[in-house]
Amino acid sequence: MNFREKKVIVTGGTRGIGYAISTAFAQRGAQVAMVFRTDRNKAEQTLLEIREINPEYEHLIFQADLSDPGATALTFDRCVSALGGVDIVVNNAGIGINHSVDSVCYEDWQDIWQKTLACNLLGPANLCFCASKHMIAEGGGRIVNIASRGAYRGEPEKPAYGASKAGLISLGQSLAVSLAPYKIFVGTVAPGFVETDLSADLMASEKGAGVRAQSPLGRIALPEEVAHAVLFLASEGAEFSTGTVIDVNGASYLR
Repeated sequence: MNFREKKVIVTGGTRGIGYAISTAFAQRGAQVAMVFRTDRNKAEQTLLEIREINPEYEHLIFQADLSDPGATALTFDRCVSALGGVDIVVNNAGIGINHSVDSVCYEDWQDIWQKTLACNLLGPANLCFCASKHMIAEGGGRIVNIASRGAYRGEPEKPAYGASKAGLISLGQSLAVSLAPYKIFVGTVAPGFVETDLSADLMASEKGAGVRAQSPLGRIALPEEVAHAVLFLASEGAEFSTGTVIDVNGASYLR
């Protein structure tokens, strides 16, 4: 897949799955703007690596809290201005907070739901809105959202996370229908467990073997495998797959 001269925004694009996505686009010729929330040192390190991978372009990082609607619109405008446009937007940023119904008080329950929906669903929805308006004016584009296996299987320890990812899938399908006449194509990737720093402690614990055993492959996904699915949905020739959800869970959950 060739993304030469394509301009890409990746939220949560400097670590974990987002890092793999940003790297994959850069390796294939794209110019990448990565949005991060807090870890500037990691973001700057990633930026240096991306620039080494593809020195042809001035790749960029932007710090923003995309759960803030005003920050989302401002950051999108800054990215578009710096890139000179945008062809592909990847909504990867998200949070997952444990809050099983039998372990938290009512106030914490409300707080975690609000934070999770603001980051995982409303933030991507707002960025999709901004991107759609720009892409309509420019004659088309691609949007890829990163959801989760938990949207289908359920997340008993993180119900707000599961619900937000289910909402993100529905959002992508709705936009795929409404934006197709404008040549804007929308897809979703739904990973299971992925080998990142966020899953490292779990996989190193006594529960790790059980998690690996959920897949007949006996392991969890590599970030690069999630990125591969994103590249497909964002590529030329995948237009008729608009509205698709690609599961990247190693047959650990089939629907």
